[in-house]
Amino acid sequence: MSQQKTSEDKKNVLFLCTGNSARSIIAEAILAREGLGRFNSYSAGSQPKDAPHPFALDLLKKSGHDVSGLRSKSWDEFAGEDAPELDFVFTVCDNAAGETCPYWPGQPMTAHWGVPDPAAAEGTEAEKRLAFAETYRMMFNRISIFLNLPMSSIDAMTLKRQLETIGAMDDGVVAQNESGSAA
Repeated sequence: MSQQKTSEDKKNVLFLCTGNSARSIIAEAILAREGLGRFNSYSAGSQPKDAPHPFALDLLKKSGHDVSGLRSKSWDEFAGEDAPELDFVFTVCDNAAGETCPYWPGQPMTAHWGVPDPAAAEGTEAEKRLAFAETYRMMFNRISIFLNLPMSSIDAMTLKRQLETIGAMDDGVVAQNESGSAA
């Protein structure tokens, strides 16, 4: 799995969640398609499920994503010597954000992009599927903003602040502090 990189290479992005069955899988698929070849997209979990959630896979298929390579996997796959050198690591659930993560090769930039867990949704099948659609919408919005950041022309501190601002988005809108400016 080792990937040597040059400055012209794709950036490696890892989305983390506890179970790696819904949110992180959805984010991996969105970036894989929307990144237009600029990124290698991965997902993993601290305690991965046996497989991606069927509703996540169904939604991704219906949205035109290739799901053939998607699988739930441990974050340990991305912490070893043969792991790709990561540029960005985004936690997409509060549990993963609070856990002690392994050492990531490449000293990646990190941010927390927490969204509600659609796999925990209760109600009818339609209500549960709606929760997955909402997660997809939120992740799609965050990833779209990420893809439009001028990464080559801003310094690391500004980029880090922008990534944190994306993570502070509330329902697709950048959260604002009391003074009305972006948080």
